[in-house]
Amino acid sequence: MKITILTQYYPPETGAPQNRLSDLALRLNKNGHEVTILTAMPNYPKNEIFDSYKGRVALSEKVNGIKVLRSWIFVASSRSVVARLLNYFSFVFTSLWYGLFKLPKQDFLMCESPPLFLGISAWILTKAKRAKLIFNVSDLWPESAEKLGIVTNKTVLNLAEKLELWLYKKSFLITGQTQGIVENIRSRTFKKNIHWLPNGVSPEIFDLNFEPGRWRHSFGLEANDFILSYVGVIGHAQGLDVILKAAAQLKHKPNIKFVIAGDGPELFQLKQLAITQNLSAVLFTGAVDKNNALEIVFNSNAAIVPLRKIELFKGAIPSKIFENLVLSKPLLLGVDGEAKDLFITQAKAGIYFEPENEQQLANAILELELNRELCKSAGENGRQYVIKNFSRDAIATGFLDVLLKANNNGRSL
Repeated sequence: MKITILTQYYPPETGAPQNRLSDLALRLNKNGHEVTILTAMPNYPKNEIFDSYKGRVALSEKVNGIKVLRSWIFVASSRSVVARLLNYFSFVFTSLWYGLFKLPKQDFLMCESPPLFLGISAWILTKAKRAKLIFNVSDLWPESAEKLGIVTNKTVLNLAEKLELWLYKKSFLITGQTQGIVENIRSRTFKKNIHWLPNGVSPEIFDLNFEPGRWRHSFGLEANDFILSYVGVIGHAQGLDVILKAAAQLKHKPNIKFVIAGDGPELFQLKQLAITQNLSAVLFTGAVDKNNALEIVFNSNAAIVPLRKIELFKGAIPSKIFENLVLSKPLLLGVDGEAKDLFITQAKAGIYFEPENEQQLANAILELELNRELCKSAGENGRQYVIKNFSRDAIATGFLDVLLKANNNGRSL
């Protein structure tokens, strides 16, 4: 089969959709299918085109044996709604232009959402290339944008919701990253052609082993420090100020250190908060590549995974959970709902704290720091759970079975 994945985000950028989609593409390719990526010039998370791609309007390259088509995208340092929309729609138009020009006939075109508007380009391309549309939803939009206060204009929200439902209607197959997303879409569309396509972990990192202590030494951390890490996007949805507020309550424990690794729109505000609160135990590393991110996790004692206290996030499963658990790091999980049920109740892989509740987080940190056996057992529980249930090999195989069945039937599931 010929499969195109249309996504605004792809390596060499780092992030959840980048890792997930590149991993899926590699596994589909290894199974003998012709995979093409149609994506933007890399610019995330700093909103700046990477140096080796600056000045390019379009290009074709190979990344890990996968053909990657890249087109121009508008980027700006501004985080305003207007700048975001220009960013999204510029790629809608350039991806459509370049896809019409470069793509041959396809069997499937898989569109990553958000951004929702990319579905416009995807639908036109499916018609032009006689492909079936797979609409992959990793975050419900515009609902999440409204709940987070990113978009408040009612007219824009109503139009976006109409576009969302129209794209679901036009899709041959809808895939959702969490069971909550799948159920949300099913309840609003009554469609049967919906498949749970969860995030997961690559077998390649099951047995990663970094040099013990090297990273700690390079950042001035001691061997006996109890390190809590957060590695990922530093955005509004994560509510990372809860970590700093918990750190403020634990100043009397100088061996407890916090490492926040990554970049994003909230990084400056967090750094300012750390300065004003004199939080010397909090270390910011800035943006890190995937290998460095994994080394930070490897050298941590436990991982903090928070989200803001919003009803919508009860159906969220942050992708960073999987890498932390496969490296045997217990979770301090500030995410209610599906993630709590899977990784705390079922897997027994850590301690849950109420989202945005710094007192509960501080208490959970002390519990793990004082009970190293609990720390070890929770980490090992999590490792075994994700290896058994969330291997990307098994996820890709299940997805491929769905595609093969659908393609052979020649109709929607």
